[in-house]
Amino acid sequence: MTQHNKLKQASIFTASALALAVASASHAVDFEIGDTKASVYGYAKLDIIYDVDADMGNLITHSKIKLDGEESQDGHFNMHAYQSRIGFQTTTPISGSDLVTRIEGDFYGKNNNFRLRHAYGSWDGILAGQTWTNFYGFVAGTPTIDFRGPPGVGNQARQPQLRYTAGNFSASIEDPDTLGGSEKTENNVVQTSEDAAKSELPDVIARYTDASGPLKYSASAVLRQLEYDAEEDAGATVSDDSAFGWGVALEAAMDVSEAVTLRAGVTHGDGIGGYMNVSPQTSPAYLADNGDLETLESTGGTIGASIKAGPGAINASYNVSTVDLDDEEVDGDDTFETAYLNYIWSPAERIKYGIEAAWASRETKGGDDGDATRIQGMVMYSF
Repeated sequence: MTQHNKLKQASIFTASALALAVASASHAVDFEIGDTKASVYGYAKLDIIYDVDADMGNLITHSKIKLDGEESQDGHFNMHAYQSRIGFQTTTPISGSDLVTRIEGDFYGKNNNFRLRHAYGSWDGILAGQTWTNFYGFVAGTPTIDFRGPPGVGNQARQPQLRYTAGNFSASIEDPDTLGGSEKTENNVVQTSEDAAKSELPDVIARYTDASGPLKYSASAVLRQLEYDAEEDAGATVSDDSAFGWGVALEAAMDVSEAVTLRAGVTHGDGIGGYMNVSPQTSPAYLADNGDLETLESTGGTIGASIKAGPGAINASYNVSTVDLDDEEVDGDDTFETAYLNYIWSPAERIKYGIEAAWASRETKGGDDGDATRIQGMVMYSF
């Protein structure tokens, strides 16, 4: 197989996985300017939400689930259009390779202002800018209407990076603070001075994605250096300490027939932090009482299926993410679970409707737990 065909194959099944997601843009308004092909794309999406139990927010937020025995105001109705987005992409042939640029945003920013999602350029296998982290292969995720996505898989986050792709293999260096460093994470969780406060080196990620007949699969790994550097007046027992973090993700999807697709994935790491989607502890490490920087071990997984039915598909999945806090000096949540069942269909081109039932739960280190149920619908008009 030639290099061109390998690149084409990798692009095809990656695009196919993205096309399954509700969040993907399936249409565009195309035009040409000289040798450049340009596209404007996006959609307007309305989410209609009813929380049977506690209010879990615009996206399912496990930390808002009330534990058993806690007082709760049950029954909450909400509607919003924050996922609506617009993007602009160009493709220009230059020296035997296409220069592709893309800028895209939605309205999930602070106070629901316009938020940058993608801003990158790619040429001759070299990508530079902000886009999906290379850690997630878009193979194991079963489509959901809830924009948070399934716990336990690699985080479907976008972060600044420099990436090189050759055939089905890609390697990148990525911003170390986006997914569980000293800054806000993708889930807008603010890290404190007691967390892994800084990194001197970028996160290094490698991924291999391929297909063999009806089977698609992806394997990825992340290596990261975590560092704590105390201020002189912080009163820490040591001025600084560092630790090594790592994580792996394995994903697979099988088309068992023309109508049925099965998916599964597992994520595991020590000091992986927010690289696991919807982690109970987004910080990769913490400062122990003895002054050492201790990493947190995380494990997650997903299983799901999609069944074509009429003008759409029935999607079902069970997802779990855990952080091992048993021997750690950290309290709080250690397990998140979510189960989704939805039907997403297209009555006409550029139009998608959907209805979804979701069950979510959380459990703390001490064994307390709670769960909640959400019913969600959507209407999406693409251009």
